[in-house]
Amino acid sequence: MRMIRNKFKNMTQIGKIKKDVAIFEEKKVRKVWKKDRWYFSVADIVQILTDSVDVKQYIKKLRQRDDELSINWGTICTPLELMAKDGKKRKIITSDIEGIFRIIQSIPSPKAEPFKRWLAKVGKERIDEIADPELAVNRAKKIYEKKGYPKNWVEKRMRGIAVRNTLTDEWSERDIKKGYEFGILTNEIYKGIFEKDYKSLMELKKLSKKKKDNLRDHMGDVELILTMLAEATSTDITRAKNSKGIKKIKTDVQKGGRIAGEARKKIEKETGKDVMSKGSFLEMGK
Repeated sequence: MRMIRNKFKNMTQIGKIKKDVAIFEEKKVRKVWKKDRWYFSVADIVQILTDSVDVKQYIKKLRQRDDELSINWGTICTPLELMAKDGKKRKIITSDIEGIFRIIQSIPSPKAEPFKRWLAKVGKERIDEIADPELAVNRAKKIYEKKGYPKNWVEKRMRGIAVRNTLTDEWSERDIKKGYEFGILTNEIYKGIFEKDYKSLMELKKLSKKKKDNLRDHMGDVELILTMLAEATSTDITRAKNSKGIKKIKTDVQKGGRIAGEARKKIEKETGKDVMSKGSFLEMGK
């Protein structure tokens, strides 16, 4: 698994050479940011894994061998503008990480075998986690610890995830749409606690949506606790009022956010410093 992770270590990050180039197997792969995710050149990946002389013909034969891949090709792949070999931008067949893995599954090459074995292992782990959800929690803890987070922070983060899930489950049951409306309500919570919206908080901590930085993964202990307080309080208010719909629940989360915001102000008054820290959590060595 470490080998697979090393191969893909830059696939979702900004490339070291150019912003539109990633490194895969120490070779360049063209990429472009679209719809909140990275899309990679399918031809570049296939070329690296197969050493094919004519990559277009190889992909054509690959689709002929795999009917399901061919049928879903339009869903898996997206034509996007990338820099062509002649130095001009042209529409190139691309796919996101999920699609790239699907294509790799159909490549009969020794270089592709480690990826296939890793995917099988991950699939088994996810099935095991469905049967025993505690395994997923333990896996998440280990991932955070490997990234360098202290255990006491990890415990708070896990508790925060549980509180957040309780809140969003409540939203789903009360006619709130995932995605846009979830974002609106979450933003109101942040504004109530920190008097800043999500975008401002990301900028304050120098985080990047393109790099898939998670705002809460860079909150300190008190920031996490206040966020939990706001979300747990918002859940209780919504249940008590039996609120439904975006308008009423927006009022609930504003109240929950303000309650946590008042706690923040009192903490800052006593300590003489801001609760919300600048920069990413790990960079500050907390």
